Amino acid sequence: MPRENDVVLINPGDRKQIFQGLSQEMAAIEPPFWIAVIAAYLRSRGYKVSVIDSNALNISPEETAQKVNEFGPILTVVIVYGSHPSASTQNMTIAGAICKALKEKTEAKVAIGGLHPSALPKRTMEEEKVDFVIDGEGPYTLDLLLELLNKNKKDYSKVLGLWYRDNGKIINNSRAPLIKNLDDALPVAAWDLLPMDVYRAHNWHCFDDIHNRTPYGAIYTSLGCPFSCVFCCINALFGKPGIRYRNPELVIQEIDTLVKKYKVKNLKIADELFILNDSHYMGIVERIIRNNYDLNIWTYARVDTINYNNLKKMKKAGINWLALGIESANTVILDGANKQMKARDIIMVARRIQDEGIRIGANYIFGLPNDTRDTMQATLDLAMEINAEYSNFYSAMAYPGSKLYDMAVREGLELPKTWNGYSQYSYDCLPLSTKYLTAREILRFRDNAFHEYFERLVYLKMIEKKISKDARRYIENLTKIRLKRRILE
Repeated sequence: MPRENDVVLINPGDRKQIFQGLSQEMAAIEPPFWIAVIAAYLRSRGYKVSVIDSNALNISPEETAQKVNEFGPILTVVIVYGSHPSASTQNMTIAGAICKALKEKTEAKVAIGGLHPSALPKRTMEEEKVDFVIDGEGPYTLDLLLELLNKNKKDYSKVLGLWYRDNGKIINNSRAPLIKNLDDALPVAAWDLLPMDVYRAHNWHCFDDIHNRTPYGAIYTSLGCPFSCVFCCINALFGKPGIRYRNPELVIQEIDTLVKKYKVKNLKIADELFILNDSHYMGIVERIIRNNYDLNIWTYARVDTINYNNLKKMKKAGINWLALGIESANTVILDGANKQMKARDIIMVARRIQDEGIRIGANYIFGLPNDTRDTMQATLDLAMEINAEYSNFYSAMAYPGSKLYDMAVREGLELPKTWNGYSQYSYDCLPLSTKYLTAREILRFRDNAFHEYFERLVYLKMIEKKISKDARRYIENLTKIRLKRRILE
């Protein structure tokens, strides 16, 4: 009897463990675009593909394995990926549990891929119950692997990007080449394979209409980032800094599908740095305007990549939020993090963005190399002076694949004992200590900074005036949640 599927792609996740009390209503549930695109590519190559979004469905590893058995594939692939640097490593605990359940309860071969496995492929192969590790982007590797498995061939030596065992010995092949033409290899995502009615936008993304966070879409218009920030691991998947673009026309096809077929209004453009190349992102902006889509978009930018001349059109296209990587107020700290920008310019750039009606989701990091209690306080003071409509406060983490991780290993610094300890919001969260600060001091400062920022009357009044009373009440309820932390007990 023919199989119903050649391959099942799995998106792992454990929202309760990663987000604690924020998981019920506060945290977003993001569609796994990278998985959906790989699924579309494999379908274009003639394979029968299904997707199980265990994170969105909030199902256990055993339930995931049960669903796999209903499909009867020859290969299952757990893809641990995410658009935020923490989103891959923090999910490795549950990803490992899913792989174990798949090995014990299904007949399919088990592979794991994504950002974290690409950063630590040998360790992943040694520690997880898997047959294969996919090192790198994945589409080309999976294509050839499926071809061999369907022919019942066991010589994997020509499958670029593959780690496997041969007579108990771990073997690794060199990485597959990076995808040169994204338009050919990354077609419109296979949205039909995802539970599109489950996804939920970030709370702040929908402050204007807080009770309507679904449906929600997330897309990439490019891959990679040309910068090398020490705290970021995004380029571990690609092997080096760099950026490749999808054709704006293909991006519009993607958006058109989401808008017309799935009624998406809330959209995240998840590129590591969308606001960078004017001709690329403005080509998309102008097409969105021509198509008259009614969108609420957020995307990433750097303070030093903002072109003021483009802000009006960006707002007209529905880019209502820009997530700015400000990180620190201190120029020395910024330089140590490979962020070549001047702190004194940050406020001016923020004001220009807000003057055009675009809101700011500001990102700050406490505990970067050379940070002290005083420099962290200066960063918090800067955050309060900017008074962005939303601010994310992070602790510096040594994510595998980042320069901070290499430094931590080299210097013998303490790292989280479990992968979920890399989650910013988990009970086991363990930031990277510095020569001036302990992990405990950094995390306590971060958690207190969150409440100090969001409980300020000047901030709450600004939100009520610029957005609504509903948004203010939502934030007041959000600040009632106190995260539990092992190292702070």
